[in-house]
Amino acid sequence: MITIEDVIIPAPGPGQILDFKAMFGRDLPVEMEIGTGKGGFLLKRARSLPDRWFFGVEWANKYLRYAADRMVRWGVNNVRLMRADARHLVVHHLPPECLTILHIYHPDPWPKKRHHKRRLIQSAFISAAVNALLPGGRIAVQTDHEEYFQQIREVVGREKRLTVVPFDIPEAGIVGGRVESNYEIKYLREGRSIFQIALEKTG
Repeated sequence: MITIEDVIIPAPGPGQILDFKAMFGRDLPVEMEIGTGKGGFLLKRARSLPDRWFFGVEWANKYLRYAADRMVRWGVNNVRLMRADARHLVVHHLPPECLTILHIYHPDPWPKKRHHKRRLIQSAFISAAVNALLPGGRIAVQTDHEEYFQQIREVVGREKRLTVVPFDIPEAGIVGGRVESNYEIKYLREGRSIFQIALEKTG
């Protein structure tokens, strides 16, 4: 039976590159979510797609352990979670062409102008993320912060290996075609606007 200790794996050390085959035990397509929160999105998606691996990164330890406990209670064994700085992990520790999808939903908008440099979506991060995508792999980004979304569009627009594609791509095994994030469900109920963009690695 899977345990919380099985789900939560240690962050890599200096110079160490993640090995997803070793992490999960065998080769399958890998999807990564940055900012898993309480794990609702990963739980639903992993249960719907048991023939894929799911790797989630979360900095808040209480949310990380809450998400891991959910995976254990539901018996979901195709998810691994890590407490790590997502920017550093993507730039320094992901192997090339290892991900099929990178999910980034409602990253911290750091709304004050003097804090914009702390935002996740910057050119160096996007370049490293594209390096980690398989050809044809996707990045899906969602936010409720319109000004941040405009910056995101500008940043990804400078990455020549990415092409904008439809955000909603129906997938077999998922009711309704895709899994909604918890923030998306909450904010739409509140009548707030949601901004979405998906991009495919094409060049």
